Amino acid sequence: MATDPDAQAVLDLVRLAGRPPYETLSPAEARQLYRESRAVLSPDPPEVALVRALAAPGPGGSIPLRLYRGAGTPAGAALPALIFFHGGGWVIGDLDTHDGVCRRLANEAGCAVVAVDYRLGPEHKFPAAVEDAMAATVWVAEQAGALDIDATRLAVGGDSAGGNLAAVVCLMARDRAGSSLQPPPLRLQLLIYPALDFAMAHPSHTTYGEGHLLTASSIRWFRDQYLRSPADIADWRASPLRAPDLSRLPPAYVITAGCDPLCDEGAEYAQRLERAGNAVAHVRLSGQIHGFITMGRLIAAAGTATADAAAALREAFAPE
Repeated sequence: MATDPDAQAVLDLVRLAGRPPYETLSPAEARQLYRESRAVLSPDPPEVALVRALAAPGPGGSIPLRLYRGAGTPAGAALPALIFFHGGGWVIGDLDTHDGVCRRLANEAGCAVVAVDYRLGPEHKFPAAVEDAMAATVWVAEQAGALDIDATRLAVGGDSAGGNLAAVVCLMARDRAGSSLQPPPLRLQLLIYPALDFAMAHPSHTTYGEGHLLTASSIRWFRDQYLRSPADIADWRASPLRAPDLSRLPPAYVITAGCDPLCDEGAEYAQRLERAGNAVAHVRLSGQIHGFITMGRLIAAAGTATADAAAALREAFAPE
């Protein structure tokens, strides 16, 4: 598959810059490199109506959150909200690396966005990120009134590792039916090139495992930083594609990138969700590379994909 010209320009820029592979760096160095690359590739962040720092209690301590309210939304109104988990292989990424994406989603969907700064590996191994993602989702639902959020109109989403966490939260929320720790029914799961199976056995891992920014060796490095042992690969909280039952889940909007090692597992997950009786929209962007959603300064499709995701959120949040 031919690479999108804008995506190819990013690949050329990375090659000319001599950026070292993440797997050759320490986690701290990889995090700094990722922050620096987002600053170069991300467009200027748009203004929103409100940005507010929050914190939710979690099993490992306080979980930093960042609340956004879309531009033009009325102050004090109970807005629908997307709970967003950033990408970065469960090792890198933070509230700042995905600030622009969250702002654009809030503005274009006319909603609130709550970004979650979950714990990262290798300091905090699996399932720490899962536990934080679930705890933050439950807390936002519980505190919705104080946050001027409509608890009956919540969605979860994220890119890459964040898409994995959003999918897992939906599964866990379903399985907590009747529990005090279950959030209200979620309106949508927004899965942007999600990582869904740590086995790395799908053909796209071989076809696009080199030369398309995210490489097979980088994925293995992220996996080893995050998981406790190879036995965790089979745990559906790490590999939701391995969940035996995908029924009774929120509607899904799945974005996959055609030149991404993860594209086949994303497509299979969308197919399994649909076969299990869930509403699914799967958008496959041919020629795109992993991570493109945060590269809107150079990749025009990032803006289009974000606008389309926001439209899906608006539709999901529409009064019933």
